[in-house]
Amino acid sequence: MEHDGFAIVEREGPVIACALHAGHAIRPEMLDACALAEGDRLREEDPHTDVLADIGVTTVVAERSRFEVDLNRPREEAVYRGPAEAWGLTVWREPLSADRIARSLDIHDRFYEAMRDLLARTVKRHGAAVVFDVHSYNHRREGAEVSPDDPAANPEVNIGTGTLDRSRWGPLVDRVTDTLRAAGLDVRENVRFRGGYFAAWAHETFAGDVAVLALEFKKVFMDEWSGAVDRARLERSRTALARCVPEVRSLIEEARR
Repeated sequence: MEHDGFAIVEREGPVIACALHAGHAIRPEMLDACALAEGDRLREEDPHTDVLADIGVTTVVAERSRFEVDLNRPREEAVYRGPAEAWGLTVWREPLSADRIARSLDIHDRFYEAMRDLLARTVKRHGAAVVFDVHSYNHRREGAEVSPDDPAANPEVNIGTGTLDRSRWGPLVDRVTDTLRAAGLDVRENVRFRGGYFAAWAHETFAGDVAVLALEFKKVFMDEWSGAVDRARLERSRTALARCVPEVRSLIEEARR
């Protein structure tokens, strides 16, 4: 189903894959006020996470750039106002009017309303819902010619579980971690990221019925400065994530017996 700012494709099963920062589009009135070059915006967005999330399950993909509205931040922080909220970047040429901000926040409001409905339906049908909250992160921030950040502190996949009830969902984390590692990926938990607002909201709203794994894929599948994509490495990660789906379904079915 197409919404203004995001798209939901609903499929059968308890697993949902989200790409909340995959969007690049900005509506014209916001683009006119934006001080960032397109390449600078793209570097801080999560391009190709919609591809990673395309694993045969229900998908939720943001179509607007996080620089218009960030669906992984609380409402009051969802439209970046200044550099402190945007990695030191000056996003706007001039302060945004209240009307412009309100139109972007309307996307945020409708997104969380739609996710509340989707998660409630999924829990009703399957007893639980598991969300792969797919993101990507930079590891060459100092420049294209500078050595990548130390791999010891920057895993290929960071699983963020900062607000997850591990006493309830520990086996899920372990099974997903093991499956991704079996595909040859360096996977670690809460090393760089612990998960964002969306995960915290879902866990609070649905208590133990919804588990969100915030999956941050290091941008080894692309050059974060030029935007060039390594299709083979991208597909390797997508295939590895797809292998987690039957494992998750099996785990939920076991819990219902």
